[in-house]
Amino acid sequence: MQSARCFLPYPPAPVPHATAPLPLSGKRFAVKDIFDVAGYPTGCGNPHALAASGIKAATAPAVQAWLDAGAVFAGKVVTDELAFSMNGKNAHFGAPRNGAAPDRIAGGSSSGSASAVSNGLADLALGSDTGGSVRAPASHCGLIGMRPTHGRIGLEGCMPLSPGFDTCGWFARDMPLFAAAGAALLGEDSQPLPALPRMLFAADLLSELDPDVQGAVSKQFQRFAPCGLDRPAPVRALLQPADDLYWAFRHIQGWQAWQSQGAFIRAHGLQLGPGVKERFVWSSGLSAAQVEPHLAVQRDFRARFEDLLGRDGVLVLPTMPNVAPLASQREDALDDYRNQAIRLLCLAGLSGCPQISLPLMRLGGIPLGLSLVGPRGSDNSLIALAARLMP
Repeated sequence: MQSARCFLPYPPAPVPHATAPLPLSGKRFAVKDIFDVAGYPTGCGNPHALAASGIKAATAPAVQAWLDAGAVFAGKVVTDELAFSMNGKNAHFGAPRNGAAPDRIAGGSSSGSASAVSNGLADLALGSDTGGSVRAPASHCGLIGMRPTHGRIGLEGCMPLSPGFDTCGWFARDMPLFAAAGAALLGEDSQPLPALPRMLFAADLLSELDPDVQGAVSKQFQRFAPCGLDRPAPVRALLQPADDLYWAFRHIQGWQAWQSQGAFIRAHGLQLGPGVKERFVWSSGLSAAQVEPHLAVQRDFRARFEDLLGRDGVLVLPTMPNVAPLASQREDALDDYRNQAIRLLCLAGLSGCPQISLPLMRLGGIPLGLSLVGPRGSDNSLIALAARLMP
């Protein structure tokens, strides 16, 4: 555990789980340290938040769902500070190790969750995804990871960042276990996909990426015909200028993050690490009047994206713009990579649609995820579709 730097050294406390033969019996799972677990503090990646937490008396329902399905709690894991980062380097608790590429970042903010699974220290891990905090580390660490339909999984007992975007996601190494874990969390689909959905790919987004990434994605289209699916057809996925969507996401996320955490940050004088500090400082200067036009952009995009997918469309795109950056890269270079990634990741965030990242590509031996985005409410059938594409 120490070599992966992902588990937090909290004194162990008993966490009961169901013992009858159940779908997740015997599977060990890690929990991102923004979810409450009875008997443990919730540190949220910050020493002040940890000191203020106290020992929790109740377990978050998302965690309890896996315990009720027979899974065994393995421990709480590192998160990026207040879950407001994407690089997996916590200034206070360190950088969890990427089990698929140890010299590269694991990605955040669910860095410890992805590290635990990619290093074989847990079978499953619970994380959260606001701007990409499950999808990014899943891509970087060669894992299956999902951002579900916004609002599909309850977030009681979980630290809020940007409630309009916050979701509960999870990681696994193999699809049958991933699907079983999802079944314990998701319930029934409100809008299941047909057996033969329309496969689309984001041609406009792909054209902006490195030729190596474009080639790797195009090569994946060979998987579709053997699965009885049509080759994905090119579509324009942005629907509005990329900069408009990027800034809409940034402003809405920042405004909500400050509403959620600003009072706590100011009251306790939190000493925030590089990157996180600057994002909260920027967020603190936003006003409701500044954010309103960006909410209008989101509403327009959501309607257009819903029309693009309809009830049977699935969009294919690379999860991230490239493989994980080296851990030795400077903070400004990591921030540039984050900003580029948001242009891919914001589609699901702004639309509220589910997105699953699959470990299907490698560049120079380094993992890169391929994503499927489906209509809202299609989560289980999106997982079933993903299973058809996995080796």
